Amino acid sequence: MEPCAVPKNPWKTDCACVSRRGNGIMASWNRYRSRIREAKMFVLVLLVWLLPVLEAVKVSPLIEKVGDHKDFKKLLRTRTNVLVLYTKTATSGDSHLKLLSDVAQTVKGQGTIAWVNCGDSEGRKLCKKVKVDPSSKRGGAELLHYKDGTFHTEYNRPATFKSMVTFLKDPSGPPLWEENPEAKDVIHIETEKDFRKLLKREERPILMMFYAPWCGVCKRMQPIFQQAATETKGKYVLAGMNVHPAEFDGLKQEYNVKGYPTLCYFEKGKFLHHYENYGATAKDIADWMKNPQPPQPKTPEVPWSETDSPVFHLTDESFDSFLEEHPTALVMFYAPWCGHCKKMKPEYDEAAEILNRGADSPGVLAAVDATVHKAVGDRFKISGFPTVKYFEKAEEKYTLPQLRSKDKIIEFMHNPQAPPPPEQSWEEKPSSVSHLGSEDFREALKKKKHALVMFYAPWCPHCKNAVPHFTTAAELFKEDRKIVYAAVDCTKGQNHELCKQEGVEGYPTFNYYNYGKFVEKYNGDRGEAGFTGFMRSLRGRDQEKVVKRKDEL
Repeated sequence: MEPCAVPKNPWKTDCACVSRRGNGIMASWNRYRSRIREAKMFVLVLLVWLLPVLEAVKVSPLIEKVGDHKDFKKLLRTRTNVLVLYTKTATSGDSHLKLLSDVAQTVKGQGTIAWVNCGDSEGRKLCKKVKVDPSSKRGGAELLHYKDGTFHTEYNRPATFKSMVTFLKDPSGPPLWEENPEAKDVIHIETEKDFRKLLKREERPILMMFYAPWCGVCKRMQPIFQQAATETKGKYVLAGMNVHPAEFDGLKQEYNVKGYPTLCYFEKGKFLHHYENYGATAKDIADWMKNPQPPQPKTPEVPWSETDSPVFHLTDESFDSFLEEHPTALVMFYAPWCGHCKKMKPEYDEAAEILNRGADSPGVLAAVDATVHKAVGDRFKISGFPTVKYFEKAEEKYTLPQLRSKDKIIEFMHNPQAPPPPEQSWEEKPSSVSHLGSEDFREALKKKKHALVMFYAPWCPHCKNAVPHFTTAAELFKEDRKIVYAAVDCTKGQNHELCKQEGVEGYPTFNYYNYGKFVEKYNGDRGEAGFTGFMRSLRGRDQEKVVKRKDEL
């Protein structure tokens, strides 16, 4: 067959060869288009498959991805404040990672956030070594906090930006008030803008508590305030606002906030009164809201009259010369605001009336306001009020905490005797309770499966009542190596910081730990039956697990 001649107009030819060639071109074109469609479909499928992975990859560079156990140990060794997210797979922690990316940016330089994917081969080994299994957690993710190179606590606060930032800035600090589910009826205000909006839109009367998170009076009053908010819900608005940060200095000046808490009452956006009953009950607050009245003027503090009192009132300047003139003297160091001092003043005055008169007096009674005359107070290391000291020939001889009544003061002055030795402390008495401090607390508890720890203060009456029962319970379990009853004196040395870290806000506080990990607060009966029953229930659960495993085998 002869080849086709090239037509003059290739678009207008009816040559049979050209027709055959055109059919070939069309077939090639159709194959090309088919491959393009296949390629597009492949890319689409690939994108759909990669989408979760791509989403998971969108992690802030401030979040440290850790897979190797050596790298993990190095991280804990070089950083003091680390929050670690453990995830079951690369994608199971997506929601956490997006939030933590923002948190990491805010706490940069103050805390570190790390991520361990327990689903890949490296991460699986690491998770096994540190005994973490996020698959058992809801959502396949678990957050654990490490402080100063060791495990500190599980993060169990709300997974919100504000809560996480607050936690990382102070991991041992108290949780936010709004995190307490019992405070759900309190309106929690965060910014001055939100505060102004509330005043503008709210028709109901408002009682606003301006507070600071660290304030002890605020902490004691908050449960009462939130109970009042629940009881008056719908009628009134009870709100709270942390105004401690410097950004609220203008607001504090506007509403005369000179201390915490300060409670302000508003009607239709206008400030009317302060509420100053800080010892109120929820009912007191609810009743006051029905008929809000301005606070009554305070009764001025009545000073200890130096002219009418038979007690000699000394100063920094007169102290030494007075003692030289009076060979035997009892001196009361006091503060005008001290309740115990006020109670003791009339007793001290009556004793002085008897002792300071007559030539045969065994000695004189004097007093020093140590808040004014600080030099003499510092000289004798006065740290509490009242402090009573006995002097002979201008030399300090005894400190006498037991002298509070007129009769005891007179009796002592006629027969000065050394005070009885201080009562033996709980720690000094032999018992099966392990007394721990900041230096050995963590290591000691890590070795015990079940530990019930009593955080206490020696002067606390509720603690004193619980001590014999707690001690008896410890004695009953002393042969069990997996159990310990331990105690921490929160007033001693560095223990104050430890108690703060462990969430101690009052005495006594009882915490239960499992191999050094905090599990829950014990709020049961504080008698022997309560302490022993709690531990027996834990041992009973252990036995049930052993039996269950045997049955499975």
